[in-house]
Amino acid sequence: MHAGQPRSPCTGVCRIDQATGWCAGCLRTLDEIADWAMLAVPEKRALLRRLADRQREAQ
Repeated sequence: MHAGQPRSPCTGVCRIDQATGWCAGCLRTLDEIADWAMLAVPEKRALLRRLADRQREAQ
């Protein structure tokens, strides 16, 4: 990983919830999981912020 690169939010719990379409571990959609490696740093950070919002919504 390069300096400044956000870590992948993957937790190793890879199971898609049918109701939300989100992974039970990281809360990403299948498209977001597939796109992660191709995203620029600002896009990764924006996605991480959305995931934090999803986490709050899921609680």
